[in-house]
Amino acid sequence: MLKSFVFLPLIFFSFFVQAQKIAFELDDKHNRTATYEEVLAFYRHLDSSYVQAKLFSFGTTDVGKALQLMVLSKDGDFDPLSLRKKNKSIILFNNGIHPGEPEGIDASMMLIRDLLIKDAVPDNVVLCFIPVYNIDGMLNRGVSRVNQNGPEQYGFRGNRQNLDLNRDFIKTDSRNSQTFQEIFNRWDPDVFIDNHASNGADYQYVMTLIDTQPDKLNTILADYMLKNYTQELYNRMEGEGYRLVPYVDSRGETPESGIVSFLENPRYSTGYAALHNTIAYMPETHMWKPFAQRVNATYALMKHLIDITHEQGSQLLAVRKKAKQSVKDQQIFPLAWELDTLNYRQIDFYGYEAMHKPSEVSGQDRLYYDRNKPFTRKIKLYNRYKPKLTVKKPSAYIIPQAYEKVVKLLALNGVKLETLERDTTLLLDMYYIKRFKSLEKPFEGHYLHREVELVTKKMEVPFYAGDVIVKTDQEKNRYIIETLEPQAVDSYFCWNFFDAILGQKEYFASYIFEEEAERLLKENRALAHAFEKAKQADSSLMKNGQAQLDWIYKHSSYYEKTHLLYPIGRLTD
Repeated sequence: MLKSFVFLPLIFFSFFVQAQKIAFELDDKHNRTATYEEVLAFYRHLDSSYVQAKLFSFGTTDVGKALQLMVLSKDGDFDPLSLRKKNKSIILFNNGIHPGEPEGIDASMMLIRDLLIKDAVPDNVVLCFIPVYNIDGMLNRGVSRVNQNGPEQYGFRGNRQNLDLNRDFIKTDSRNSQTFQEIFNRWDPDVFIDNHASNGADYQYVMTLIDTQPDKLNTILADYMLKNYTQELYNRMEGEGYRLVPYVDSRGETPESGIVSFLENPRYSTGYAALHNTIAYMPETHMWKPFAQRVNATYALMKHLIDITHEQGSQLLAVRKKAKQSVKDQQIFPLAWELDTLNYRQIDFYGYEAMHKPSEVSGQDRLYYDRNKPFTRKIKLYNRYKPKLTVKKPSAYIIPQAYEKVVKLLALNGVKLETLERDTTLLLDMYYIKRFKSLEKPFEGHYLHREVELVTKKMEVPFYAGDVIVKTDQEKNRYIIETLEPQAVDSYFCWNFFDAILGQKEYFASYIFEEEAERLLKENRALAHAFEKAKQADSSLMKNGQAQLDWIYKHSSYYEKTHLLYPIGRLTD
């Protein structure tokens, strides 16, 4: 509803609509995407014109500009708590996480305008749009995606720190991510959509779709999502001329080798949403299709998602409530997953013939797709994963207050925290890091750890007033466990939050320690026996005097107990 032009004559109303057209529509070729300044002006105009629209500013980003959130609410209520009491569903749309993929930016502007002009905002659904998430990258405008078919200019993938923000939802190196998590947890969306464009193989589809990997989502929510959302989106999009297919991640060189369902770990937006029991989608329009087709397909998908959510009504809220309770009661949690290669299904795939010919550049054999040879054939879709590592949740985790970033991120994500009132010694299960591998080159600024092996020891550990207790009787259990358990794929440990424990702080001087090592072996027969056994089992140790001193040192009382000791304790009794 217009704030100040409700009773305008029809002719002036039409002029008003025309005045709100965006750059994409005004361009004859529909090959232009809005600049950040145009986006901001557009949303400010809507905010001042419609009682059903409100533009919020949250926090800041790495480029120093606030993150915007446009909310559409039929009754003009913009308080998340109040809206929940009214049993309204909430959808969060994210745009421009990769500003070189701007389809969602333009499609959202047109969709929001059309909903407001037609007074078509659903009465039981609140719509939240982040106009541009990576403002930093959008301001860095150019033509950096060499394979992309329009628009004329667009933003850059990296943000002001040159981070890929769709890898930053756990480690939170950017202010963008911190502000996003504030928005996400304040509004607690029932459904989330993050608009993208992809490259890779060529095929007939304008859009491929990643839905939250069902084996990773709570079973209650996953079954409901597949039947009531995913399948409906496929049906309705095909009816509008946009046939969908799962995101094309080929097992071999081309899709005919079979495609693998994308495993969205929590570092990604949709994987992050799964930790909060939110149904999530990541549409990927194909970057070689004309920009106009990509924008229109994105518009159609968002509109169908809104319609489905409106139709689902209170059922969505009831199912999600059950899923949250299920996670609260859950005892065993997967930490890592592997593809089930024995479990797949056949799907129709609409592609182009993959061919090979000599490269005009190198003379070597090269791949290309012949668009004059479209085909439809059955291919394998591997879309099932199985846990390869699980853990039983403790009653609580105890976190030293020194790890301030950990505590702040948990609080930011709605985890309930308590603190010790006085200095206390607790009997806990503690992890020692036995073995791990790290990347040889940095990934998004981190030497990510993987293949972590642990040794668990029952220990009495001193904690102090102000240290943090995280109980595991919470709806946020998945976020808690998948960040605090070191073996989880995107745990804080794997993202280098605790790397200081991996280095020794005290050492020995060999020429002095020689006499002490000799004394220790003479006075401790068990140590001497273990030492001889270790040498017999390891020929390299037998031949290396320095290594033998190091072995004795590490098995003595001098060796620091905090080396390789993961500092977060598990209360299991």
